Amino acid sequence: MTVTTSPTPVRTRLTGRTRVLVALSAALLAIVGILLAAALLSGSAVATDLSGRYQPPSLTHLFGTDRFGRDLLARTLAGLRLSLVVGAVAAVMSGLIAVLLALVAVLGGRRGAVVVEWLIDLFLAVPHLVLLILIAFALGGGTGGVVVAIGITHWPRLTRVLISVGREVVASDYVALARTLGRGPVTIAREHVAGHLVPHLIVGTVLLFPHAILHEAALSFLGLGIDPDQPAIGILLQESMRSLSAGHWWLAALPGLALLVLVRIIDRIGDNLRLLLDPRTAQR
Repeated sequence: MTVTTSPTPVRTRLTGRTRVLVALSAALLAIVGILLAAALLSGSAVATDLSGRYQPPSLTHLFGTDRFGRDLLARTLAGLRLSLVVGAVAAVMSGLIAVLLALVAVLGGRRGAVVVEWLIDLFLAVPHLVLLILIAFALGGGTGGVVVAIGITHWPRLTRVLISVGREVVASDYVALARTLGRGPVTIAREHVAGHLVPHLIVGTVLLFPHAILHEAALSFLGLGIDPDQPAIGILLQESMRSLSAGHWWLAALPGLALLVLVRIIDRIGDNLRLLLDPRTAQR
């Protein structure tokens, strides 16, 4: 009797991986669409029309207009673009700090591990938003201050993940053999540890992105973030507080909803990247 093998598992694996790739592509296209739309409507974001102040959402102005008659959709897109830039720079900064400290903790001996763990505990002991406000205030606010404040405060949890992965690699037989052959910490880090950390670093950095964007908006809302003349989402929400009591709900609701949608899109990008890069799920 001839036994035939069902092709169903192969189709399932291909379908699952294809689904992840399609979802990832759609999310990336959405990000590109936001950037292109913001560039195309950059002029409308600053153009004033006092005769069209406080217009509710309509076909002419999908998000309505603000107190100066500026198109709120154009200003929201410009704010999202600014959030993407600030969030990307801050997330990359945090990722670099995390991987450097993880390598020190893993390859720097007991003293290096103790110092890194002490730094992690120190940053986690202070409420996150309070620490952000203190650093941003000390740096004088502004775009640069926000980027630095977010970048140097979002690395602790990612560092712990990378330390855990790095210690597993260092405990392996081939790293022990490399040490026996006289390989130093820098060589081991470059040739054996870094390759295992890169997938976790990429996913962790992308997942830091939404937190960076939300904290940038929070600092801007409090007046310690992006320069007030920039159409950042936090500034749009701050300005809307003056008009909510007059019934101009769209000034806060629509930019806030757009920010949440952007955060969700980036979060999905991180989840899909994790599925693609994780060896346990990459072939499913």
